[in-house]
Amino acid sequence: MLVLAIETSCDETSAAVLRAIDVPAAAPEVLSNIVLSQDEVHAPYGGVVPELASRQHIKTIAAIVSEGLARAGVGLEAIDLYAVTQGPGLIGSLLVGLSFAKGLAYYHKKPLVGVDHLEAHLEACFLENPGIAYPVLGLLVSGGHTALYLMGEPLSYKLLGKTRDDAAGEALDKIAKFLGLGYPGGPVIEKLGRLGNPKTFPFAVPRTKDRSLDFSFSGLKTAALKHIREHGIVKDDARLPDFLASFEGVVARTLVDHVRSAADQVQPKSVVLCGGVARNTRLRTRFQDFAREAGLDAYVPSPKLCTDNAAMVGAIALKKFARRPALVTDLDLDAYAR
Repeated sequence: MLVLAIETSCDETSAAVLRAIDVPAAAPEVLSNIVLSQDEVHAPYGGVVPELASRQHIKTIAAIVSEGLARAGVGLEAIDLYAVTQGPGLIGSLLVGLSFAKGLAYYHKKPLVGVDHLEAHLEACFLENPGIAYPVLGLLVSGGHTALYLMGEPLSYKLLGKTRDDAAGEALDKIAKFLGLGYPGGPVIEKLGRLGNPKTFPFAVPRTKDRSLDFSFSGLKTAALKHIREHGIVKDDARLPDFLASFEGVVARTLVDHVRSAADQVQPKSVVLCGGVARNTRLRTRFQDFAREAGLDAYVPSPKLCTDNAAMVGAIALKKFARRPALVTDLDLDAYAR
C-alpha cells in the first residue's frame, strides 16, 4: 500500500510518500519526505504571521506534492491512501492542505485519513523504532505545544499535562526576538549558547501551585527579561553565551523534571521525546541521561523527523487505516485550530 501524506499545520509545507508492507507489525518505508520551510518569510517579523503562512502554502503545495511523488518514483494513480493533518495548528494553513488532500482523494476515489498533528509527532518515534515497548511516556515540545502523554497501546493518547501559557519553544523564540537574535529563536540560542556556562545566571525551575504535571513558562520568560534589563545584556554582549546557556538549561531542566515526575506516577516501560524543540542538544542529552538513570528505554526521532513533516502523518494514518480498512473519503473532514 502506498500513502501520500500532506502536512501544512503551521509554516512548513510538506508531502511524503510511504510504502506499507505489514502495518502495524513493521514500520512503513519512507520513499520521500519533502519539507519546505517558510523561515525566511517570517524572519523579519520575529514569528509566524498566519496570513503569510497560508498564502505560502497555496503557492507551493502543488509543487511540493509533485516533488514528493517524483522522489518516490510513483504517480498519483499508484496512491492507495491519502493522509492529511487536520489540526491543531493555524486554521488557514490547515485548510490549504486539507482542501488539497480532499480534492485528490475525491478525484481518484481513494480513502482519506485525517490526522492529529500532536499524535503524529509522537508517532515519529515509532517510525524509526517500531519495537518501542508500551506503556510509553511521551514528551512533546515545539514552538506551539508542550505536553506529556501516556500511550498505553498503539493509537492511545492520554494527556497528562500541558502548558498553561507559553510553550517551551515559544519562550525561546520570544527571548531571542527581544534580544534581536533572529528567528527561529531556538536554534539561534543553542548555537550562541553552546560555549556558555549554564550556571552563570540563576534561574529557578518553574512549578505550578497545584503541583500538577502542567507546564508554565511565562514566569520563566519574565525572569529572563528581568535579568536582561538588570544586567544590561545586549546582542553583542560578552556575557550573552552564558545567559543563553543558562536560560536554555533551565528550560531543558524544567521539561525533564516533569518527565521524571510523570514517570514516577505512571511507571512507563519507555520514554519518547518529540517535536521541533527535541532537536535541541542540551534537552536531548538531559532527557537521555534521565532515562539511563531511571532504567528506561529512551527514544528521540532523528532531527529531520522532529520538525513538522508529512512522513509522521502518513505513518499514523496507515495505523489508523489498518484498524478501519473500510474507511471512505470523508468530504466533511474539517480542520481544527486547537
